[in-house]
Amino acid sequence: MPGEFIGKVIVLTGGADGIGRECAIAYAREGAAVALLDRDQEKLHRAAKELPSDTMAVQVDVTDGPEVKAAMEAISARFGRIDAVHNNAGIASPSKPVHETEEHEWDHLMRVNVKSVFWTTRYAYDALVATKGAILNTASMVGLIGQNNHAAYVATKGAMISLTKAMALDYAPQGIRVNAVCPASVWTPMLEAWCDEQPEPSRIRRSLDEMHPLGACPHGDVIADAAVFLLSSRSRFITGCILPVSGGAELGYRR
Repeated sequence: MPGEFIGKVIVLTGGADGIGRECAIAYAREGAAVALLDRDQEKLHRAAKELPSDTMAVQVDVTDGPEVKAAMEAISARFGRIDAVHNNAGIASPSKPVHETEEHEWDHLMRVNVKSVFWTTRYAYDALVATKGAILNTASMVGLIGQNNHAAYVATKGAMISLTKAMALDYAPQGIRVNAVCPASVWTPMLEAWCDEQPEPSRIRRSLDEMHPLGACPHGDVIADAAVFLLSSRSRFITGCILPVSGGAELGYRR
C-alpha cells in the first residue's frame, strides 16, 4: 500500500521503541506525518531522527490528562488535523498474581495501559470527528486467553479489548473506526528486560520462540503491518475488530 497515508497525521503513543518504533517507521513509509508521544526524551528524539522531517516528537506522560491535552493541541496546531490515534503506550510489570500485587503497582498499570486511552480519546475526539478518523489500540493475546502471574497486566489488556468494542459502537455514527491489534510475544526492549528478570532467562527465551506455530518469536514489524492495514482505507468497513497477530500461539492444546 505505498502512499496509503499521504496527507494524513497519525498520533502514536509509546512510539520511541519496540512495537511503537516499528509502527512509526511503517506509517512514515506510507506517507504519514507521525506525532510520536513518549515519556523517554532520549529514545523519543532518537526515534524521531529515523523518520522524515515532518515527524513531531512530544515528550508526554500519557497518564497525565493536562499533558495529553497540551500534546494534542500542539499537534493540531502544527498539522491542522489528526487522522488517527494509535494507543500503543504500555507497561507489563510486575509479574505477580493479584494477592502479591501492591496497590500502587496495580494503579500504575491501569493508568498507563487503560486510562491513557481515556485521555487520548477525550482530547483527540473533535479532530477525529472532523477527519472521520480511526483509533487503534495495542492490546494483547493475554487479554483474550489469560496468563499466569501477570494479573494486573492481563486485567488492563482485557479492559482495553472491551473498551475497543464499546468505543467502536459509540463512535461509528461519527465515522470513527476503533480496532485493536493483539500480539502474542514480540521481541521488544520491554520483553527483553522481562526475560532477564525471570529465574531461567534462556529457557524463557526458548519457550517464546517455540510458542508460535508460524515460527520464532517475531519483532515489531509484523505488528506494524497489521496496524497499517487497520488504520488504512482498506479496512474502511472494519470496526470493533480484535485482531490476533500471534502466529497462531493461542491455537491447540497446551500442556
